[in-house]
Amino acid sequence: MADAPTPYEKLDQLWIAGKWRQGSGEPTDNKNPWTGETLFSYGTATRDDVDEALRASKAAQAEWAALPPAARAASMAKMVEIIESRSDELMDWIVRESGGTKVKAALEVKLITGVFREAAILPYMVEGRILPEDIEGKESRCYRKPVGVVALISPWNFPMQLTARTLGPALAVGNGVVLKPASDTPVTGGTLFAAMLEEAGIPEGLVSVLPGPGSEVGDALIGHEIPRVVSFTGSTPVGRGVGKSALDAKVIKQLELELGGNGPIVVLDDADIDLAVRASLWGKFMHQGQICMIANRIVVHDAVYDEFVDRFVAGAKSLKRGDPDDPATFIGPIINDSQMKSIRKLIEKAKSEGATCLLGGEPEGLVLPPHVFADVAEDSCLVTNEIFGPVAPIQRASDEEDALRLANATDYGLSSAVFTKDVDRGVRFARRIEAGMTHVNDQPVNDSPFGPFGGEKNSGLGRFNGRWAVEAFTTDHWITVQRTPRDYPFAAD
Repeated sequence: MADAPTPYEKLDQLWIAGKWRQGSGEPTDNKNPWTGETLFSYGTATRDDVDEALRASKAAQAEWAALPPAARAASMAKMVEIIESRSDELMDWIVRESGGTKVKAALEVKLITGVFREAAILPYMVEGRILPEDIEGKESRCYRKPVGVVALISPWNFPMQLTARTLGPALAVGNGVVLKPASDTPVTGGTLFAAMLEEAGIPEGLVSVLPGPGSEVGDALIGHEIPRVVSFTGSTPVGRGVGKSALDAKVIKQLELELGGNGPIVVLDDADIDLAVRASLWGKFMHQGQICMIANRIVVHDAVYDEFVDRFVAGAKSLKRGDPDDPATFIGPIINDSQMKSIRKLIEKAKSEGATCLLGGEPEGLVLPPHVFADVAEDSCLVTNEIFGPVAPIQRASDEEDALRLANATDYGLSSAVFTKDVDRGVRFARRIEAGMTHVNDQPVNDSPFGPFGGEKNSGLGRFNGRWAVEAFTTDHWITVQRTPRDYPFAAD
């Protein structure tokens, strides 16, 4: 008798209420962006699936939340063991499904390992408080409890990490989760987690994974009365729609939004140019620039501008591009044809606006060579738009104050960086950047399990990781106890 298929052989299915089954919604092809091959075709989820998944999660969540912290911590620790034992398999899926290079895949698996290590600690960080109270005989308490069920909508660009950083903490503090991964990455953003959670012994029904279009699955998740928090990572225009829908829903939702970015790397006149160039190459072209916290633009002090540009162009020329499965490749394929067309349109518009293209080239399939632009005006399309591709606009700043002005000249405020040999100067500069995150003498693609990840302005609401995750996925319940009879005056003396 043949062995029953393992969860890892069912990744083309949906995981609903603890059961694997074929989706009955619109069929979709899951394609390898490098080879163009169809990895598999799958049926997407429907609104009925969303309702079933949410009701199952709500039913399982109460018992899960009632477990002692040690039990939930043990499940999260088990996830760490599984991730580490299956790291090669996870990296292979990142390469094949999202076009991530081996370098990017290794980074992403390292990040999600850290997320679940953090999640094994979070159950012990959920704390209540005894509050001061002026009424005689009254004890005032604040209990911290899980919100219930979290609706998680994750993107395609860093699918495992941007799923894990909500999934792990939300489960750890006692919630259920219903997850909608991006249609381009249903496995790395979704069903791989379902398989690992099943292997870890998570309670049946607590988590469901529902790949499908936003207009079907996403809207149904946000509008349903059961989820109390919507965690969304994606573009700012879509995030605005998510926010509006969450407020218009029958039961208003709390929002955790990580949206678009237009982050700068700032290179001051006393920077270590070699370090700044190497970090900027990594922080601009990692994963083909398809990262929300990537350096969208580089702002360089006039005193070192020419040297920086020459060395940056030389470095960009040396970056190996092509097959993401080749360990030497740094620039792999763009995720799909639509994204490629969007990037090429920006490139052609920038040229028509007068920006100087110092490095470029034609794409080979979905692999776009690194592009570098100088003489970039403040109103250039490369400066005012989130590029999400391997295109580096370099702006010239006349002095430090001008560099700060250029860095802040955006409606976004996610990640940023500044380079200077004077660390105190760097910190002073960093504190004046209008962003949620700024890194001194490092590139902007940073995430840490206990660091407050999030943005300002149009880059989102809320913070991920550590105690900020505890706050995001729990709520306060104020309870008072009147220990002695209280006098209730019915008339003024």
